[in-house]
Amino acid sequence: MKRKALFFDIDGTLLSDHKKELPESAARVIAQARRAGHLVFINSGRARCLMQEVEAALPVDGYLCGCGTYLEIQGKKVLHHVIGRERRLELQKSILAHDLDGILEGPEGCAVQSQVSRLEEMERVKELFIKSGVVHPWDWKKEAAEFDKFCVLADEKSDVDGFLRSLAPDMAYIDRGRGLYECVPAGYDKATAMEFILKYFRIPREESYAFGDSANDLAMIQYAGHSVIMGQHDRILEPYASFITKNVEDDGIAFAFEKLKIV
Repeated sequence: MKRKALFFDIDGTLLSDHKKELPESAARVIAQARRAGHLVFINSGRARCLMQEVEAALPVDGYLCGCGTYLEIQGKKVLHHVIGRERRLELQKSILAHDLDGILEGPEGCAVQSQVSRLEEMERVKELFIKSGVVHPWDWKKEAAEFDKFCVLADEKSDVDGFLRSLAPDMAYIDRGRGLYECVPAGYDKATAMEFILKYFRIPREESYAFGDSANDLAMIQYAGHSVIMGQHDRILEPYASFITKNVEDDGIAFAFEKLKIV
């Protein structure tokens, strides 16, 4: 059997969106795949510091974080794209100037505004993440935070078009819907992370499998030799899916492994 490389999104793919739990069936088949000699990687938009839920539940061969901006193989950092301090401060001020809010994500920690946000959803997110111990309040006007990518929230009062124009030419964005935008350095995404890993281990692209559910998985779903999307998914992925499996809670990962004969 040829060695395969398996790439997994986290939220809505490995972990259920509501309970944030990894099904036992998924942990079992992924462990079987590793014992068979296949490689397993987390390929996430999350920063490296936000991997605690997965690390505690699932041994893997590496973490591809921040939409391809930070790559770690078997505990060793192999790639890290850093945004310069001056540009980071510009981006922070642009978020504020265009009346958005968000979270700045780096491998060691994340930063949110120290001021109370007028966006209720942002306050809810801040309360949730600050409890994790890796997210810290920050004065975005005075000093650049350490981050590789970031997410912003907007509402009807936000100048979204003006903000998105301010990202050019070095930043790209993913419209996640409902006023959420994921902003990543241009030239980096989940597909570039996959490409790096496949070259590193000399695994043919046709032996790669990507598992995802949302819009920020589009690049890896398009790139993979075999693309699996969960039962509950963003419809933008459907034209590129090799297989549509069941929902996370319905043992969707194990079902896909069985049907695709991965183990």
